[in-house]
Amino acid sequence: MEGKKKAGILITLSGGICWGISGCFGQFLFVEKNITAEWLVAIRLIFAGVLLIIMGFVIQKEKMWEVFKNKADTKQLLIFSFLGILMCQYTYFAAIQHSNAGTATVLQFLNPLIILAVVCVKGRRLPGKVELWGIMAALLGTFLLSTRGDIHNMSLTGTALFFGLSSALGAALYSLLSGDLMKKYGVYVVVGYGMLFGGIIMVPFVRPWNYPILWDLGTILGVLGVVVIGTAVAFSLFLKGVSLVGPFMGSLLGSIEPVTAIVVSVLFLGSVFHPVELVGFILILGTVFGLSFYSGKEEKEMIARETEKVYEVD
Repeated sequence: MEGKKKAGILITLSGGICWGISGCFGQFLFVEKNITAEWLVAIRLIFAGVLLIIMGFVIQKEKMWEVFKNKADTKQLLIFSFLGILMCQYTYFAAIQHSNAGTATVLQFLNPLIILAVVCVKGRRLPGKVELWGIMAALLGTFLLSTRGDIHNMSLTGTALFFGLSSALGAALYSLLSGDLMKKYGVYVVVGYGMLFGGIIMVPFVRPWNYPILWDLGTILGVLGVVVIGTAVAFSLFLKGVSLVGPFMGSLLGSIEPVTAIVVSVLFLGSVFHPVELVGFILILGTVFGLSFYSGKEEKEMIARETEKVYEVD
């Protein structure tokens, strides 16, 4: 059992690393090949969606059609395709285009704060002490990241900050809109069709065939990195790993994604980060890690209390 857990940790980390690397492939395409976020996202969503759907038919077979037998779920899937998948993907890659993979990925990791706000509003409660400390740390981290500590000097452009924060909102909507569908139909149905439909929505507006793309080896490898490594490989490894270590540990291990994006963008893409920006990164990632640990601990304590009640009744 211990061997399976160790393998699960390595597999989950590998999936998160693949996601981090895919953002760096996107940065390479934007900087070196003059490709736009609109073109890349349209291509990625269509081809990655087809890839995941094919994998789904191999793994789940006829279950891939079940979502279309329920009109309400089909409608929910279409909403998720637009507000979850499309918004999340486009704003994330647009943030990379206007900044870099590391910064965009860290800003997207602010999404738990948005989810926390929704939970508090729904539960008609104020954030707890730990949650308030997390919110303040994340806000301070975002301030340092965007200004380097000088309120009169924005180190990030307004466009980059807008898309970065929008990607956090998109990631939150991704989680909030997909939960019930994922439980019912699985990831290949929801994400596969969601990506395909999102890409189809983009096509009439982007018209990717009109873009003058230079298809050399670098472009091909970059696009394959975003589509294959960042989708099929990343999802397969991460989901397999989470099945071995559980969702709580999986969410913590997923924090390797922004770390990978930062390291790879510095080592291979020439990105340079100011020491104050790195402090901002640490505050944001620390907040995500801390809130994930806190919520996981709360959940375990709640389960333990419910178990005790059952035994008391017996």
